Amino acid sequence: MSFIALVTLVVRDYDEAIAFYTDSLGFTLVEDTDRGDGSRWVVVRPPGATGGTDLLLARAKDDRQAAAVGAQTGGRVGFFLHTHDFAADHARMLAAGVRFLEEPRHEPYGSVAVFEDLYGNRWDLLQPA
Repeated sequence: MSFIALVTLVVRDYDEAIAFYTDSLGFTLVEDTDRGDGSRWVVVRPPGATGGTDLLLARAKDDRQAAAVGAQTGGRVGFFLHTHDFAADHARMLAAGVRFLEEPRHEPYGSVAVFEDLYGNRWDLLQPA
């Protein structure tokens, strides 16, 4: 069996990204290892997840990578955070200062609202129907 274990998210700064994902979104810091060359191996996991797809927070190394920070999916929603309690997670994230781009919608496929991470990458907070 195969599965996607990590997805890389290019960030401006390790510590500010860790703070946003753990404090604002409630992710767990799984690993933060100094690689000895000024880079770190930083992995965060969504709240309540026991494995599956984690995020590798990778600091931009050059101008080309820095230009991609916040625009990794060309302005489209590129990340989907599933929840079992949309109302509670939405309220918690609002209280933590997460910027939602719309009011919650209730669609046939579930409850959803688009939010941005600290760099402007778009995410869906989604509770499937």
